[in-house]
Amino acid sequence: MCKGLAALPHSCLERAKEIKIKLGILLQKPDSAVDLVIPYNEKPEKPAKTQKPSLDEALQWRDSLDKLLQNNYGLASFKSFLKSEFSEENLEFWLACEDYKKIKSPAKMAEKAKKIYEEFIQTEAPKEVNIDHFTKDITMKSLVEPSLSSFDVAQKRIYALMEKDSLPRFVRSEFYQELIK
Repeated sequence: MCKGLAALPHSCLERAKEIKIKLGILLQKPDSAVDLVIPYNEKPEKPAKTQKPSLDEALQWRDSLDKLLQNNYGLASFKSFLKSEFSEENLEFWLACEDYKKIKSPAKMAEKAKKIYEEFIQTEAPKEVNIDHFTKDITMKSLVEPSLSSFDVAQKRIYALMEKDSLPRFVRSEFYQELIK
């Protein structure tokens, strides 16, 4: 945990600056509704070059995170929504785990495992995901000898969080409501 301004580690100070900037942006009065959705200094992410889903397809996403994540357009829309809320780290972690499971080489697996751990799992990671200490400990122990299942417990916890929290917010959002009009 960060204590005292003089004792702040570099990464903690950077994170504090990033939060300050984001809060400042949220407190500014937007000129239009677009400013509420698109974070400053970023272009909106366009959905993947696939055709817009049918109404039936998009309606299925309300009840199935799996169906949403399996659809390129749905995944891109969900990702854009999460970015607009500054909460994309769970999805990015889940996607990194999916990519990790495709690795065949033990050397590349160890390298990718280290990267995922440093980016998402370790305390004060740049995109630290919210997992309990028990899950974090299990994941750390499984990384002593990385395997395709090293992140399974953490990935399942994050999936459950997205299903319970992020998906319902997405379904209520303008991103989703525009799709089902």
